[in-house]
Amino acid sequence: MRIAQFETFLVNAGLRNYLFLRLRTDTGLTGVGEATLEWQEKTVQTLCHEWVERRVLGRDPFDIEAIIGGMIRDQYQGGATVMTAISGVEIALWDIIGKACNQPIYRLLGGSCRKTIPAYANGWYGGARTPQEYAERAREVVGRGYRALKFDPFETAWKELTSEQMEAVVERVAAVREAVGPEVGIIIEFHGRLSAGCAVRMIRKLERFLPTWCEEPVAPECLDLLAEVKEQCNCPIAAGERLYTLADFYRLIALRAADVVQMDISHCGGLLSAKKIAAMAAVQDLQVAPHCSIGPIALAACLHFDASTPNAVIQEAFAEFDVPWRDSLVNSWQPIHCGAFRLSDRPGLGLELNDEAIAQHPYVPNAFPSLWDEEWLSRFTQRATQA
Repeated sequence: MRIAQFETFLVNAGLRNYLFLRLRTDTGLTGVGEATLEWQEKTVQTLCHEWVERRVLGRDPFDIEAIIGGMIRDQYQGGATVMTAISGVEIALWDIIGKACNQPIYRLLGGSCRKTIPAYANGWYGGARTPQEYAERAREVVGRGYRALKFDPFETAWKELTSEQMEAVVERVAAVREAVGPEVGIIIEFHGRLSAGCAVRMIRKLERFLPTWCEEPVAPECLDLLAEVKEQCNCPIAAGERLYTLADFYRLIALRAADVVQMDISHCGGLLSAKKIAAMAAVQDLQVAPHCSIGPIALAACLHFDASTPNAVIQEAFAEFDVPWRDSLVNSWQPIHCGAFRLSDRPGLGLELNDEAIAQHPYVPNAFPSLWDEEWLSRFTQRATQA
C-alpha cells in the first residue's frame, strides 16, 4: 500500500480558515488530517504542495517514524508553519492506518484509558465586556453541562497592567466564579500577554478564585521566565501551545516550568510526537491537556490521544461555540454531549470530509483578528450568525 494522491482543502469557519488534508492510497483507502494555522493557512497549503507532498507520495503510510522524522530533520529552519504542515500529514497517515487495521486510532496508540473525556469550554465569551456579561455567558456554558471553562479577561493588555486594569480583570473573574459556583473549574487564559513581574502580581490577585490553571502568562519562548512565575505562585500554570519540537518540550518539562503541558497536536509533529511529549511529562509527574482551538479533524486527533494517554486530564472544546456549519464539514460528526467527549469505535479518526459543504464556505483572507486590537474584543470566538 502506497500514498498515491495528496489533496488540500481551504474552508472558512468565521474567524478562522481551516486547512484540511486528504491522502489517498493506491488501494483506495483515504486518510484526513488538519493543518490549520491562523493567518498562515495559504502559506501552509503552499508548503504542503511544494515540499511535503513529494516527501509523502509513494510512501507506505505505516512508516510514520521514517516519513515524519525525515521531514522534521530535513525542514532545517523549523517553526510553526512547517511543523503544522508535517503534523497535518501525520494525522492523515494515522487515519489510513486505523482504517487499514479496522480499528479506531486510540486502540493503536495504547488502547482505552477512559470511556469519556472531560471538556472545558472555550470561545463562549465573544463580545463580553462587563463582569455581568461574562457571568451571563458563563451560566449558559454551565447550563450545557460543562464542568470547566476558559476565558481571557485581559482585553488588549501587553506586558504591564495599571492597578485599574488589574481590578477590572479581578472583577470579571469574580463574576464568573460567582456565576458558576465553587465546583466548576475556571481557567484563566493570558495569551502570553504579561511581563513576568506583572504576571506574578496578577496571578496572586486571582488565586483566591481557585483557578484550575493560569495559561501561558508570559511569552511562549520565555521558558526561564515562565519557571520564575511558577515558582512564585500557588496557582497551577499551563503552557506549551506555541512550542513545536520535542526539544522545546523537553526544556519546558525539565525546567518544570508548567504543571500542565499543552502540546498542540496539529503543530508539534502529530500524534506520535504528542505521545512522546506525554511520556516525558509523566516521568516528571506532570499532566497534559492538548491545546485545540481549530477545526474538527484536529479535535478528533486530540480525542484519540486523550483516550489513550493516562496523564491527559481534560480537552479544550470550541465545537459548540464555533460557526453553525462546522459539523457539516465532516458529515455532522459531533462527539461532545453535556460537557464531555465520547469517541465511537469507527476505524481511524472516525470522520470524513464533506466536499460539498466545504465548497460552500470559501477562504476569507485575514479572518483571524489580532488579540492586541480592539476588534478582537467584539469578534473573537463569537458564534457567527449566518448559516
